Amino acid sequence: MIKDIAFEAGSIVVTTDGSNTPRRYNIAEMLRAADIPTGLTYAQVGAIKTLANLVVVLIRTLIDRNTLDESFLEEGDYSLADLVESIENMGGDFGTPDITVT
Repeated sequence: MIKDIAFEAGSIVVTTDGSNTPRRYNIAEMLRAADIPTGLTYAQVGAIKTLANLVVVLIRTLIDRNTLDESFLEEGDYSLADLVESIENMGGDFGTPDITVT
């Protein structure tokens, strides 16, 4: 019976009732090419940052034109600070957005 499952870099570590010594399984040996998601290429990662910066330009323009204020959604569920944090987590820059695609 499995007592514990843990994850370490490159391994799944399984401890069973019958053994106090955990057994490590190399993840690379379990994966097939078909198991790895496709679609996002290295070249597209820079485009995510550009998209985040395009959203910055849109938000800042709508705020400047008094179309939006600093609360978002119907009930003000998100603040401008929440959006800025999400944008910066995607590599964008709310202060100086760069919309060139790299």
